[in-house]
Amino acid sequence: MSWVPGAAGSPFGIDNLPYGIFDHGDQPRGGVAIGEYVLDLAPIADVFEAPTLNPFLAQGRAAWREVRARITELLTDEAHRDQLTLFPQNEVTMHQPFDVADYVDFYASEHHASNLGRFLRPNEPPLLPNWKHLPVGYHGRAGTIVASGTPVVRPQGQRKADDYGPSQRLDIEVEVGFVVGTPSQQGSRATVDSFEDHVFGIVLVNDWSARDLQAWEGRPLGPFLAKSFATSISSWVVPLDALQDAKLPKHTQDPEPLPYLQGENNASYEIDLELKLNGTPVSRPRFRDLYWTPAQMLAHLTVNGASLRTGDLFASGTVSGPTREECGSFYELSLGGTDPLTLPDGSERTFLHDGDEVTITATAPGPNGVRIGFGEVSGTIQPAQ
Repeated sequence: MSWVPGAAGSPFGIDNLPYGIFDHGDQPRGGVAIGEYVLDLAPIADVFEAPTLNPFLAQGRAAWREVRARITELLTDEAHRDQLTLFPQNEVTMHQPFDVADYVDFYASEHHASNLGRFLRPNEPPLLPNWKHLPVGYHGRAGTIVASGTPVVRPQGQRKADDYGPSQRLDIEVEVGFVVGTPSQQGSRATVDSFEDHVFGIVLVNDWSARDLQAWEGRPLGPFLAKSFATSISSWVVPLDALQDAKLPKHTQDPEPLPYLQGENNASYEIDLELKLNGTPVSRPRFRDLYWTPAQMLAHLTVNGASLRTGDLFASGTVSGPTREECGSFYELSLGGTDPLTLPDGSERTFLHDGDEVTITATAPGPNGVRIGFGEVSGTIQPAQ
């Protein structure tokens, strides 16, 4: 048990210890959340003096575990209390936790893919022929990934031929992202069973999406400007070592995937997400409902020899479940824009209005019945410029 006040029973308890970058009116640096406080890590290790977690991520799994054990010792032994600097979280400013090297977004939810298939291709099978044979994904734009709380400007673009202007069908996608620490050499590949050697931890992701731009540009090469204007990530990176009690056993896939997508460590995670629009909960997706696992995503994105770099981010794609209340996009929640959501103030939404605030939160099971928190990823829509 930690000696930090309020840590016991907190989503940021001693069994979590997520990492982030903060400042207290001075230089941004590394910290760990504990209860309602941030532990300043810069005096503990020089690597945390950097304004990004990348130098720490690059040290690899052995160092990650060594540092975690040291922080746990410091925060559980009263003898260290006077040696540490803690700041209340409400007095610090959080920054993007790591510099993103490359960004890949997957399409791993069968429920989401089927829903969109029915809306977009009503006269065709909802899943394309390749969907159950490989984790479908696309290479995104790392330079427009932004920290939680950053306002999102409504994108403009082509909606149809000779139809240009601000997106009228601006949407979100509730996603879970995986942060790569240990790189790989180009020409080699990461396996399903090497997942925990390469991936340091998890962030929450909101992949903002302009559905009208996407519908026009999406064929033949898929998402482009409809996705690249902004993707928000949470401030805290929850290490995989905090999520051992949230791991789920391998699930059956039909048809059986090719050998490179198989392995003993092919686990998913029990992560419960919540989507709020202007403070009102509208959906509660579950990560366990995804068809493809994070380890399979990693194996697939490197199977052609593409290298991993420290700071790479790959995301799950929209997390959706079998019911409407478990859908992770407004496109699905409004049945393709045909059935608006009614909010407590009586207003209706199919897609986002200027001024709308979207917040995604999540928790996962930890040891002895505790819940591991991921913080939140939020953003507010600003008018097109």
